Amino acid sequence: MARIYPLFSSSRGNATYIGTPECGILIDAGVSFRRLSLAMERSGLPLSGIRAVFVTHDHSDHICGLHTLTANLQVPVYSQEKTLRNLIDRDQIAPNATLREIHEPVDVCDLQVSAFDTPHDTDQSCGYRVQLSDGRTCAVCTDLGHVTKTVEQALTGCDLVLLEANYDPQMLRNGRYPPNVKARIASGSGHLSNPDSADEAAKLIRSGTTRLVLGHLSQDNNRPAVAEQAVVGGLAGFIRGRDYLLEIAAPETDGRMIVF
Repeated sequence: MARIYPLFSSSRGNATYIGTPECGILIDAGVSFRRLSLAMERSGLPLSGIRAVFVTHDHSDHICGLHTLTANLQVPVYSQEKTLRNLIDRDQIAPNATLREIHEPVDVCDLQVSAFDTPHDTDQSCGYRVQLSDGRTCAVCTDLGHVTKTVEQALTGCDLVLLEANYDPQMLRNGRYPPNVKARIASGSGHLSNPDSADEAAKLIRSGTTRLVLGHLSQDNNRPAVAEQAVVGGLAGFIRGRDYLLEIAAPETDGRMIVF
């Protein structure tokens, strides 16, 4: 029985565990190793369950705990070529870590993991689609300014999608960020807004997705209730609890997991 554990999900730190307590993968390590260890323990997950780490991109809220993690756990780190190069150049990874560039699907435990490109303001960025041996699939898709055809293809047909709902447009416009930062966030290589997320959620439900988890919410420019209302409103033609299940990933886990 596969499970997804959104251990950390916000603009200040991200890490997601997928698998069983005995064997699984970690997507991103954007918090300290100590905080990650405590969150794993809180969720009933031993650190030995992590058999590989998959990095989406090299922004600090996705990699700041990676150096210590790779110094303590002898597990391979997968990512795209430019991201791996940046991790090495910026000393964000332990010298003895095993690095593997992801081109084709990778098998870890009973999971098959594939990467798909996402449009974000860094040298290279990706999301991950994970397929189980029984055919069930999930995807982690955050940090993208817009939904491309590549992203659409990767998410279509997934049973569960952890989808970015980063900001409320009005809160961003009226917020304290300087104009250049606001423009970056709202750009085509920034982040998905709540309305963007609602539009994609409707497409996903129509394609067969039944479980949605909204993630990577900004603590400054969004609120869980605001994101939830926007996405539920965009799914007005569907019945929550019958056609789909919707959850909001917390900035830090309380131990919850989602079965898919």
